[in-house]
Amino acid sequence: MTKQKFKIHFQPENIEATAADGELLLDVIRAAGIALNAACGGGGTCGTCKVMITQGEVASQPGDQLSPADYERGYRLACRSRIAGDITVEIPAASRLETAVVNREIELMEATAGATNAVATGWGFKPPLTKCCLELPPASLKDNVSDLSRLLRSLRRRCHLRNISVDYDILESLPQAIRQKGGWVTVTTLVKAVKSQTERPKPTVIRVEAGNACDRHFAVAFDIGTTTVAGQLLDLSRGEVLAESLAYNGQISYGADVISRIAVAQKTGGRKKLKQAVIDTLNQIIAELLTSTGVKTADIGHLTLAGNTTMTHLLLGLDPEYIRLAPYTPVASFIPPVKAAALGINLGPHVYAFTFPSVASYVGGDIVAGVIGCGLHQRPELTLYIDIGTNGEIVIGNADWMVTTACSAGPAFEGGGITHGMIAGRGAIQGFEIDPTSGEPKVETIGGEEPAGICGSGLINIVTVLLEAGIIGQNGCFNTEGKNPRLRTGEHGPEYVIVPGHESASGEDIVITEADIDNLIRAKAAMYAGYQTLSQNVGVSLADIERVIIAGAFGSHIDIERAVTLGLLPDIPRERFVFVGNGSLTGARLTSFSTDLLNDARKVATMMTNIELSERVDFMDNYVAALFLPHTNAAEFPSVTRKLAPSAS
Repeated sequence: MTKQKFKIHFQPENIEATAADGELLLDVIRAAGIALNAACGGGGTCGTCKVMITQGEVASQPGDQLSPADYERGYRLACRSRIAGDITVEIPAASRLETAVVNREIELMEATAGATNAVATGWGFKPPLTKCCLELPPASLKDNVSDLSRLLRSLRRRCHLRNISVDYDILESLPQAIRQKGGWVTVTTLVKAVKSQTERPKPTVIRVEAGNACDRHFAVAFDIGTTTVAGQLLDLSRGEVLAESLAYNGQISYGADVISRIAVAQKTGGRKKLKQAVIDTLNQIIAELLTSTGVKTADIGHLTLAGNTTMTHLLLGLDPEYIRLAPYTPVASFIPPVKAAALGINLGPHVYAFTFPSVASYVGGDIVAGVIGCGLHQRPELTLYIDIGTNGEIVIGNADWMVTTACSAGPAFEGGGITHGMIAGRGAIQGFEIDPTSGEPKVETIGGEEPAGICGSGLINIVTVLLEAGIIGQNGCFNTEGKNPRLRTGEHGPEYVIVPGHESASGEDIVITEADIDNLIRAKAAMYAGYQTLSQNVGVSLADIERVIIAGAFGSHIDIERAVTLGLLPDIPRERFVFVGNGSLTGARLTSFSTDLLNDARKVATMMTNIELSERVDFMDNYVAALFLPHTNAAEFPSVTRKLAPSAS
């Protein structure tokens, strides 16, 4: 029996959709192409998919993440609501994944494009993909060897290539390509990464074109992030970036973190949906890159992809289930190149996709690419490389050795788990100060719009300013002895009013609670304990670190001084900190330009020793010690201790 269909109208997108009786509202929103924040992947535990039903009604229940007051006002969780009739749904600003996040990352890509203080050096421009134009002598009765034999013979003589292999797919069109332009052809060869420095590179013929096509020589490099996907179109003839683009990872509506997506992948059809979502994102970006430059799809010859272990598995359609289960084993760490078209990527049949090797379940190819991109593996300085996020990745080392780990910091750095937290979109509070004269707070929002919530960098600024002002103590609790008019007792205990309702986008007071502060403290403690545990395991002090490389879009929006005051970053001379933006994309680009760096990917992944923190007592000890602002051990933060001395409690 066919289920009744209902009309669904979405505002402010002004999108019309139809849905069957009983269909999950979150699925309808996904199908409509609306970028809704659903951090937990639809498990009903995060509350980020909150929408308002302005007309009609859905079959729903309040749930733990939706207060009775919000339920009465018409708010519903999309993941806990089923269609029961015609409805109009308003997507609040705090629940939408706005283009502002993407725009900020694009600005960061542009701002860091010319940075040279933390980029790999000493590599030669020798792309793994090369083109060689040559003239084949015509066949004759005296020399009637096969077309392939004549091609390989000429490659050895004219292009000085040895140890050549051939991709079977070239044979079907080889006779026509050779004869179409009187024997003139352009041969594309691909050198795949070698397994050891003693192994000789083996070029593979992957394409033969009629005539001279050497000037049409391009590649695409990608960083597949959990939140966003960044891509660059590269000119392999000149070693230039022709265009770049960025979009939300289409998987984000299935969960904000890798654990949520692994859970979705275990459901019937889940893995296929997640793979298609990221493939669609890649194809969207490729189309944008080609449109903006006029380059044709057929002229793309190489594809490089950097992503964490879970993102790589989901892209390739591999089962990620055992990544999250002890003893944390991925399907594979070193994955051979695969035909891009076989994955569903809209590129020619000759194009191979190279994915960076991973080190462990939670230290993936994106970190390997970042290490290569910033040249950590080339330099003697003792370096701390960090990518701060829900899953924070950390590397300590230099050209001689590296240790690495990942720690689960939780979603606080991305606005998750916070009463009025939101992703860094329009209206998100990022800047915060307290007027020393009036004591009134002043906020700065992304895009200069009415405050809608608090993003991760804003949360760091707010808590640090409240600490320095003595409004909260070093234990993260509010100082209720004073008579601050912004302090009050809310539904969940003491809270501080950041923005009153008449000034906010939603009409609600935007507050920060002790529970919010505690979530941030736990997140920063996990990161700092990770640095400490790694350094202690190799017998060095954080004070010995000569350079700290901060990668990623979120890291580049952090105020270093405040992050140190909070206890998120070590208290060392500030000039040692370096921002590199998207280090993963830098690594993906450079390996497209250099066979040497491509080979370094396997070397770096092999030399990185992974330390699993989940079972370590020393990590838990360090974590508990860091559950304080900035730390229970004042000696770890001497400059902060001096600064806070007058207001410390």
